Amino acid sequence: MAQLAQDSLPPLQTQPGGSGFPTLLFKELKRFWKVGGQTMAAPVLSALLYLLVFAHILEGRVNVYDKIPYTAFLIPGLMMMSMLQNAFANPSSSLVQSRMGGNLIFILLPPLSHWDIFAAYLLASIIRGLVVGIAIGVVSLFFIPLQIHSYVWVLTFAILSCGVMGALGIIAGLWSEKFDQLSVFQNFLIMPATFLSGVFYSIHSLPPFWQTVSHWNPIFYTIDGFRYGFFAISDASPWHSLAVVGSVFVVLCLILLRMLISGYKLRN
Repeated sequence: MAQLAQDSLPPLQTQPGGSGFPTLLFKELKRFWKVGGQTMAAPVLSALLYLLVFAHILEGRVNVYDKIPYTAFLIPGLMMMSMLQNAFANPSSSLVQSRMGGNLIFILLPPLSHWDIFAAYLLASIIRGLVVGIAIGVVSLFFIPLQIHSYVWVLTFAILSCGVMGALGIIAGLWSEKFDQLSVFQNFLIMPATFLSGVFYSIHSLPPFWQTVSHWNPIFYTIDGFRYGFFAISDASPWHSLAVVGSVFVVLCLILLRMLISGYKLRN
């Protein structure tokens, strides 16, 4: 009878295996898309205000590379600055909100590997940065048409630079337990490094000491290489900029993966 009862039971249904990466990626994309006014429209408006003020004051008074109008010179810098800031903000704010809301554990309960978490947060930050950069580029067409010299250089530096700040944003989000700690990264690292990286000026116009300081700033190479893709002119060799940005990206990714593997501030 027992054997007969067992034979009458329906077979067990096994769940198909797979990665949780697509679900986590979709969650991160949907998170910033639902508040697009804050995550996308606000950065575009800020860049537009910078463009209006600086272009109005300095157009015709500042010569950059002898032949490039200052407004045209300014637009790639503003695009990259906004992309970097938003690529950093996406994973860092998400992780801190999850920690403070008590739902960070839901990332640990599913069978998500450290590679899934790494790739989902990083790719979402890159996508947000690119969306903001494209939006600013479209809006800037109302001021001055930009001719892109090399789409390869533009896309390479855009993706790689957003990857750098995305990885740094995940590291900051893992380390920070509240928004006050996250603001340390934003106010004392991201903001100064961005504004002192040549967004609004060519570093060749600086005194020798500050030129040397600028060359130790990795953000300078992201903006300079990105600007080379538009004008085929830059303060540093694009290959040198690519080497610096690529090296920083690899180092940050290794640090981040080590933090995820060890469960740094995730398992306690």
